[in-house]
Amino acid sequence: MAQPDHSPSAERNKHPILEVLRSVLPASGRALEIASGTGQHVVWFAQGMPEWTWYPTEVHRGALYNIEVRATEADLANIEIAQQLDVCREPWFAPGSAMAQPYQLVLCINMLHIAPWAACAALMRGAAASLADDGVLVTYGPYFETGIAPTESNLAFDASLRAHAPSFGIRQLDDVAAEAGRFGLELRARHALPANNLLLVWARKRTVA
Repeated sequence: MAQPDHSPSAERNKHPILEVLRSVLPASGRALEIASGTGQHVVWFAQGMPEWTWYPTEVHRGALYNIEVRATEADLANIEIAQQLDVCREPWFAPGSAMAQPYQLVLCINMLHIAPWAACAALMRGAAASLADDGVLVTYGPYFETGIAPTESNLAFDASLRAHAPSFGIRQLDDVAAEAGRFGLELRARHALPANNLLLVWARKRTVA
């Protein structure tokens, strides 16, 4: 069996991400991971949060192999079989299926800057439809923020992304928040993590009594 792909950045950031997830989430629930990539994150989180059931997904069929190999090697009962998912295709899952049931967490790590901008609206729309009433969407990655000078490393990273694909690039947080707002979500918490990345917690807008 071929060895699955390995991401050094996923290996580094899985530790601080798990710490924040533990601090903001309840003791148990259902978690849908968007763009699971190599599967390093979902295995780590499933080990660290064993009372949660994790549902990994990926748009690329080849990446499903990476996830399944790692999940099988870890021998964890709380990781479901990885499913192919394109966030831009609706509905995400067949109505009435197990995958279509509400989630307490939708998790998306390092996707928005390596996908066309339309994927941001699709993520927000799909998350709003998939979350339980008290559920949260968590996104992680680099962002540009109004009033905060960007770091040289993020500027260089953004330039390299756009050189690779003009539709890629680090997103303005205000623009992401505007897309979230269109689908009834608002930013609830901002956590600064290493390497100039942010972990953002989005939830349904509070209603005024």
